[in-house]
Amino acid sequence: MQVLEKKLSVRRCLTFVTGLVECLCFAGVVFGWASLVFVLKEDGYFSSLCFNTTGVNDTQKLDCSAQDEQFSLIFTITSFINNFFALPNGFLFDHFGTTVARLLAILNKLLRLFLIFFSFPSALSFLLFLALPLLAIGGILFLITNMQIGNLFDSRRSTIINLYNGAFDSSSALFLIIKLLHESGVSLRTSFLFLSACSVVHILRTFFLLPRTFIPHPLPDRYAYGCEQTSWV
Repeated sequence: MQVLEKKLSVRRCLTFVTGLVECLCFAGVVFGWASLVFVLKEDGYFSSLCFNTTGVNDTQKLDCSAQDEQFSLIFTITSFINNFFALPNGFLFDHFGTTVARLLAILNKLLRLFLIFFSFPSALSFLLFLALPLLAIGGILFLITNMQIGNLFDSRRSTIINLYNGAFDSSSALFLIIKLLHESGVSLRTSFLFLSACSVVHILRTFFLLPRTFIPHPLPDRYAYGCEQTSWV
């Protein structure tokens, strides 16, 4: 009996910690867009929209206002999609459960990362208009499926939910890290290939550390989930 209780406790703690890392590193990265824009400009995205103009005293300067407008438009569309798809994502989670929602989120993540990966060279910059909204949709799904973990810790349920929300907002730092790595010589492609490889962690969490459907509240005694079939002993 004590061994079973200890096993369940370890699994719940592992579920909580890995969920926090997942939200911190992958869920709300779209809000770090401003940092990624610096990298995209250096790599020549939408650079064809820049042109030389004549300034004061007949000096030549590069006008990239049209390029900046494209980056602003991408973020505006992404911000709208991020809020608009909160309802469809919630509907998807309620009707199909955790596993289906997370597999769609993982597929979404791989698709958007490869879109950014193949948007280089900059001639395919328009792919960002699809990649970034997908980034927002998948991030919300990761957050929604992780927030139910609070049900595993009844007395700290609200604290854990708020921790996940805070981690979601803090994940904007990921693009800042990518910017710093880019300045150190790590290409954008390499960074996004690494992020794609991290999908293995998402898959392992989906099947071993989360239920197929939902985590109920209040939590039944000795509630089991993950690779074992959800049951009440």
